[in-house]
Amino acid sequence: MGRGRVAVVTGSDSGIGRATAVRLARDGMDVGITWHTDRDGAEETAAAVREAGARAEVRHLDLTRLPEAAGVVDELADALGRLDVLVNNAGTGTSTPFLDIGHATVRQVLDVDLVGPFLCSQRAARRMIGQGGGGAIVNVTSVHEHQPRVGAAPYCAAKGGLGLLTQVMALELAEHGIRVNAVAPGEIATPMTGRQDADVHAAERPGVPLRRPGDAREVASVIAFLAGADAGYVTGASWAVDGGMLRMGPQAGSHLPDDSWRRP
Repeated sequence: MGRGRVAVVTGSDSGIGRATAVRLARDGMDVGITWHTDRDGAEETAAAVREAGARAEVRHLDLTRLPEAAGVVDELADALGRLDVLVNNAGTGTSTPFLDIGHATVRQVLDVDLVGPFLCSQRAARRMIGQGGGGAIVNVTSVHEHQPRVGAAPYCAAKGGLGLLTQVMALELAEHGIRVNAVAPGEIATPMTGRQDADVHAAERPGVPLRRPGDAREVASVIAFLAGADAGYVTGASWAVDGGMLRMGPQAGSHLPDDSWRRP
């Protein structure tokens, strides 16, 4: 990638978002960074982006304040001069039984994980079409785009919806040269999983074929590929970055020792 291309990465104050922002900067892109509760973390990401030789702009983003919040995409594009890549990474989840989840929680998770990416992608696509030259949108979903998890009903509904939204966007935006793909991480060592900066090779995961969690930089590498020219013929796909976790359904099911899985 040549210098001058611009990416916006939502939720880039830590974890997969930070790793992606830094990786895209090292690949030659200026980066728009957003944060919800961790402004200091976003500024640390910005410092790392600048250390990589790229420009960085930081903005607050609260995807429960829709539709207005999606305007941050245009703010960052204006500040950085254009927009070539959007990574919808900001997300939230629950660990609550289906029967106990209230409407407000359902609405919050759906707004942050599905409606927010929908509206941000509209803003990004319109910007890309207006400037010409195409672009790329990468939606960070989850293995729960494809498979369920007890206690995560609204999260799974949102991520599954985001997976199909990715496919519709890919079809509709292809004529404008905009590619749209999803990345579906498994267990990744991030603040969301309580394992930020952990040595993933020191953690034992017998139920995962590769026997460990993933590192955020491993997800960022796939996002960077999908955002770049090497993936020029890839659109509408969902790329699992899960150490083989999704392949373990029947195998894992036949090896569970008790009923503890029935409660989050």
